[in-house]
Amino acid sequence: MDGFADERGREMSFLEDFYSAYDEEGRLLSRHGQVEYLTTRKYIRDCIRETDARTILEVGAGTGRYSVALAREGFAVTAVELVEHNIRLLKQKLDGTEPIIVRQGNALDLSAFRDAAFDLTLLLGPMYHLYTKQDKLRALSEAVRVTRPGGYILVSYCMNEPTVIQYVFGKNRLGEVLDLHLLTDDWHCVSEPKEVFELIRTEEIAELDRQMDAERVKLVATDGATNYMRDLIDAMDDAAFAKWMEYHLCICERQDLIGASHHTLDILKKRGSAV
Repeated sequence: MDGFADERGREMSFLEDFYSAYDEEGRLLSRHGQVEYLTTRKYIRDCIRETDARTILEVGAGTGRYSVALAREGFAVTAVELVEHNIRLLKQKLDGTEPIIVRQGNALDLSAFRDAAFDLTLLLGPMYHLYTKQDKLRALSEAVRVTRPGGYILVSYCMNEPTVIQYVFGKNRLGEVLDLHLLTDDWHCVSEPKEVFELIRTEEIAELDRQMDAERVKLVATDGATNYMRDLIDAMDDAAFAKWMEYHLCICERQDLIGASHHTLDILKKRGSAV
């Protein structure tokens, strides 16, 4: 048990160090980061509209980019975040009038919430930092459990192939990565807490989904080709960027392109009917 606690402590330390130094808010506000944000917001709105959702849980709320916006739109939001640095930044955005509850918590344990407590559950960050299949299944199971039947669970992932293409080859890190044994024979990146991000492939996401009391509705490429051409996207004027978004949204559900996206959004619907 002590060993387990020590391991969780190390994982937490790596996350605290990373998010204390990294400007995640700035990334999502950048032109290229806006593609992921706007795409995710579109699908959140679609799910809300279809189910008339009013109560929303965001697990791994980060600095509140989604939670605060949804609360300001009048939704009853519960924001759960593990990293204290992110919680402080989230709370600084609030003026006290938003219908939002902010609490520190872990995606692996949502026991503070009853079954079927929320209309919509967002898991937009935790899967980036869960390194075992057991933990991924636990986080997904908890998210499904607290969502009402017929409600949606939206889950974000970081994908394997863009890292191989842009980091291993694009940044000429092949020798270093091989020396550290961070690639399997079939070119899957090996992630540990010190690497911060866990990378996944589409077939692995599908295997996780098969073990849930939920069915996949869509798997979406939330940034598609955007991060391969960040400088070009960031330099676009408003008209060109609007056209890029139009193109991106037109192709972001094409399954032949999904695995090459840096981020994906898995949209699940909990089985059963709302009472």
